[in-house]
Amino acid sequence: MKWEGQRESENVEDVRGSGGGGLPIGGRGLSLGGVVIALLASWIFGVNPLAVLGLLDGGGGPAQAPTPAQTHPQDPEARFVSTVLADTEDVWSAYFQRTGQAYPAPKLIIYRGRYPTACGAGEAAMGPFYCPADRKVYIDLGFYDTLRERLGAPGDFAQAYVIAHEVGHHLQNLMGTTDKLDAARGRVSQREANAMSVRLELQADCFAGVWANLSQRGKGWLEQGDVEEALNAATQIGDDTLQKRARGTVVPESFTHGSSAQRVGWFKRGLEAGDLKACDTFNKSSSAG
Repeated sequence: MKWEGQRESENVEDVRGSGGGGLPIGGRGLSLGGVVIALLASWIFGVNPLAVLGLLDGGGGPAQAPTPAQTHPQDPEARFVSTVLADTEDVWSAYFQRTGQAYPAPKLIIYRGRYPTACGAGEAAMGPFYCPADRKVYIDLGFYDTLRERLGAPGDFAQAYVIAHEVGHHLQNLMGTTDKLDAARGRVSQREANAMSVRLELQADCFAGVWANLSQRGKGWLEQGDVEEALNAATQIGDDTLQKRARGTVVPESFTHGSSAQRVGWFKRGLEAGDLKACDTFNKSSSAG
């Protein structure tokens, strides 16, 4: 992925030196896959991973984050994140403009360890996540080490897919999908709520695929093997793959993000279509759930 020299986003705050721990996990947030220690442990003990992280039940009150001085990250990994975020801004601003709408881009917070958010305390163990309450994406860059070394998903475009997926959750928030799903969760069983979460996550995967299509049209910056990196990442963070890795068995009714095949399939659908209209995972005739 030829990212050096491309525009970097001004919507990035690097707070790795600001601290800000000491808050309980809670609130409403949307994580890429919850694929590190906390979630692997939850599979072992048979607990819904989103319940472990307090992301479904709304537990815990909003946390007031300190207001750090906005800093422009200088290390290569953070600059890469900033560059990919900038491209999502370009792609989605142009996409929304074609329909006569403005695109309010999300902020992206680079933190270390834990950091207070409007959805509760962000934890590195949660993986990257999007908080609808403050319209921000949060990422501890140590996640990429986990993605590469423990989950077998190396590559810069695998990392770009992670960011594009979280920005996909921002799109869902702007479209009102997130609020509708949150309202519906309180009226259904846990199994049905899990199925709703799967559809939400698969749609974000599809949106990431749409971004990849439109980004490549505009910049032509993808190299041979980049798409395969993203597909491999989607495979490695499928619920069935994570469950097999953690405890050797698979429990489909506990899925909250979708199987590897589903995640790959919906990313590819978005990639091939280049249109958000192709991403209706909530259509009951779709293969989302």
